[in-house]
Amino acid sequence: MLLTATLTCVVLAASLILGLAGGNPVAVAHLAFAAGVLPLIFGAIAHFVPVLTRSGEPASQVAAIPPLAQVFGLAIAAALEGLLPRWILHPAALADLVLALGLLAWVIGRARRCLGTPHPGWRWYAGALGCCAAALAAVPLIAAGVAAAPLRLWHLHLNVLGLVGLAALGTLPVLLPTALGKGDPESAAWLRRRLIPVLAGVLAVAAGAAFAWPLAAVGAALLFAVALSLLGHWLGRFGLAALVSGGAAPSLVAAVLGLLGVLGAGAAHGMGAIAARPSIVHWAAGFLLPLITGALTQLLPVWRYPGPGSPARKRFGQALGRCGKARAICFLTAGITLAAGWSATGAILAATGLGLFLLAAIAPAVPGSR
Repeated sequence: MLLTATLTCVVLAASLILGLAGGNPVAVAHLAFAAGVLPLIFGAIAHFVPVLTRSGEPASQVAAIPPLAQVFGLAIAAALEGLLPRWILHPAALADLVLALGLLAWVIGRARRCLGTPHPGWRWYAGALGCCAAALAAVPLIAAGVAAAPLRLWHLHLNVLGLVGLAALGTLPVLLPTALGKGDPESAAWLRRRLIPVLAGVLAVAAGAAFAWPLAAVGAALLFAVALSLLGHWLGRFGLAALVSGGAAPSLVAAVLGLLGVLGAGAAHGMGAIAARPSIVHWAAGFLLPLITGALTQLLPVWRYPGPGSPARKRFGQALGRCGKARAICFLTAGITLAAGWSATGAILAATGLGLFLLAAIAPAVPGSR
């Protein structure tokens, strides 16, 4: 997972640079998502499901899924950019679909073989993978020109809110208390009660964006209410001071705030108040970047130094946690400015936040650094 996480950071940085340089927007978006975000989520699912189901480490075939997805994602982006033949798109998308379904089958199998009742978080991952598979299944129809415009919206929303949104909301109630070093005995009940509303909201947004805007508005309202309830739960449980104290917590909280902003921007786009592009870049800068950097702040030390806790792992975690509040502010402000149409300012803020994280991540590898 360390290699997949490293390549994801490189891919996200490259996507930001290419986007600023005027690269093909579709190719840049698929580079960031198919070669960066999707493999990282696959890897996080493979990491967390054994914990949620009290089972052993994934087999080598499952561990190979994230790097394979990264290879196919790079092929998709290269084909869209014209660096590889266009026909590669279809087999690469099909391969990602097979990987998603294979990982979904593994998740369900682990849950069924769990001794006792598995943690409800596994169902969120199953839902996220199901949304990913449904999004990828639309690719051949889009390529064939069958209802291409609405299916593109279906594909887009099932990925950004289905795969990423469900995986995020299924992880954050467990990850943030871990980052704070405090327990939350209510997190499992929160996840159990909110799965159906969130899944219904995602499907309503995807179907509504493709075919009927009012349905999308209902779905967005459901998702907004759930995300807001998570923030309220955290404030009541941990207090504001702990949530902004530093480390991974500020970025994880910023991701939820960014999701609220994304849903608001999406509703504004549906009503014709803003164009589509500002809402998409708001999703990337205001939600995705704080989500990934916050999660990696907590997970990279474990992947870099597996096994029992060690001083090296602790030092690495502390290094990643530095500037956590500054990164969160950069990403949130970037999302707002990008949604407002101030592209240059938003891009600089997003690049600053990502740069701060990358510098913290590579500092331990520099000779003489502490």
